[in-house]
Amino acid sequence: MSRYDEEARYDRPKRRTRPRTKDRPSYDDAAEGFVITRDRGRYTCWVDDRQVTAMKARQLGRTGVIVGDRVKLDGDASGDEGTLARIVEVLPRTTLLRRSADDDDPVERPLVANADQLVIVVAVANPEPRTGLIDRFLVAAFEAGMRPLLCLTKTDLADPDPLLSIYRPLGVESVATHQGGDLTKLREQLGGRTSVLVGHSGVGKSTLVNGIIPGAARAVGIVNEVTGRGRHTSTNTVVLRLPDGGWLIDTPGIRSFGLAHVDPDKLIHAFPDLAELAADCPRGCTHAADAPDCALDEAVADGRADADRVASFRRLLASRATTSY
Repeated sequence: MSRYDEEARYDRPKRRTRPRTKDRPSYDDAAEGFVITRDRGRYTCWVDDRQVTAMKARQLGRTGVIVGDRVKLDGDASGDEGTLARIVEVLPRTTLLRRSADDDDPVERPLVANADQLVIVVAVANPEPRTGLIDRFLVAAFEAGMRPLLCLTKTDLADPDPLLSIYRPLGVESVATHQGGDLTKLREQLGGRTSVLVGHSGVGKSTLVNGIIPGAARAVGIVNEVTGRGRHTSTNTVVLRLPDGGWLIDTPGIRSFGLAHVDPDKLIHAFPDLAELAADCPRGCTHAADAPDCALDEAVADGRADADRVASFRRLLASRATTSY
């Protein structure tokens, strides 16, 4: 055997793989699902009338998959025990609820996709309502193109009207509830919609969910008598099917809601009547209370705009810049 043949024995064998191609598999016939929860890299998806466990396919790369996403599933989507499908495509989102960790963090954190209503749950007492946090939820709803709904709880402990009067100029609808009370009006607002429940810890979100959906069994906590704060009882975001049609997305209690991702200039477009008036503003106008020559001030002065509505809109603008909740 020659020296060349002897050395060739130790060469790395040539790779025998198929040539690379730009062609990608088609998933036109793949099952479509709706992500209802996520746990440690596994996604539970609702497919027709069954729940399917899936993982994200490698080809999605950094594409995020969040609760509420409509996805295409490849592989075993039977939902049988021990089976695992692959999420191979995330379908276009109609809405996206986002927040940042704080107002100095430019990285946005997607929370829920494809919801059309944001239900802001607020206790009128125990714990006391935090209007700064409510304002931030409203900004997030308007920015996402979602309909906001105020749901006031514990109305047997205090009069809800003082709080409601703050938000009437914005045209935000509301419902009032208390423990053991009739939830018919709330059910009517939820029917046929995909709604996200958000709120401070201890306001009673889990109690509402258990009242609306028999068998939901969401954990219920108590409010600390010293700090006035609630304890996180819901630790994950989960989608629940409403008995009369529609979906309810329950989220963990939130104590802060950063808005660094929100462009203040776009907020006014959630208020078509004010946006029309603001078209006469000088270039670069912030529409804030101290903005020079703002057309909103002129509209208020000559009676074309409601002063309380403009003031409420400007309060939302200010909530984007303040750190007080």
